[in-house]
Amino acid sequence: MENLVLNGMAAEPETCMAFGLSDESSRGVSGIPQVLLLVASAIEKSIMKNENLSNASRKDAITIFHGSRTPNLSIKQYIERIFKLSGCSTSCFVVAYIYISKFLRLTGGHLTSLNAHRLLITSIMVAAKFLDDECYDNAYYARIGGISTGEMNRMEMRFLFNLDFRLQVTAEAFLNCCVKLGNEVEG
Repeated sequence: MENLVLNGMAAEPETCMAFGLSDESSRGVSGIPQVLLLVASAIEKSIMKNENLSNASRKDAITIFHGSRTPNLSIKQYIERIFKLSGCSTSCFVVAYIYISKFLRLTGGHLTSLNAHRLLITSIMVAAKFLDDECYDNAYYARIGGISTGEMNRMEMRFLFNLDFRLQVTAEAFLNCCVKLGNEVEG
């Protein structure tokens, strides 16, 4: 069976089709690739879990990624907005999710309704710059994300330094993430 290569990463055709990673692949009800809906669902579940825990016991430090209030758009709506306006590949959303997970692990942070949107726009922009041949500039992503260009620039630098500029994601890690996202939604 022939493997597809998505942004330099090899993947089985069935896997790509099932997660909405190729042009002819499955789309959700809204016309958004399935994998984007899986990413949104996983992030929303993580926020709910973390906010229930933080109300009970822990307090996270305020960072550059924390907004002053919860945005009006849900995570799903925000991801759909970024997908429609940025033109970046669906693979960028999976890689962005991997970057966010790594960022949170390295910093000891947690996803909340105050930081998820800013982490998303930053990680998706970084993934698009790393993976896609064509990509908009920081000012355009800032407009998509509803923040200033200065904030976008500062968040990108903080994000990259916290990841130690290690942006490579192996095909195995990418596919494992897709499977994990699918299992989280089912389970």
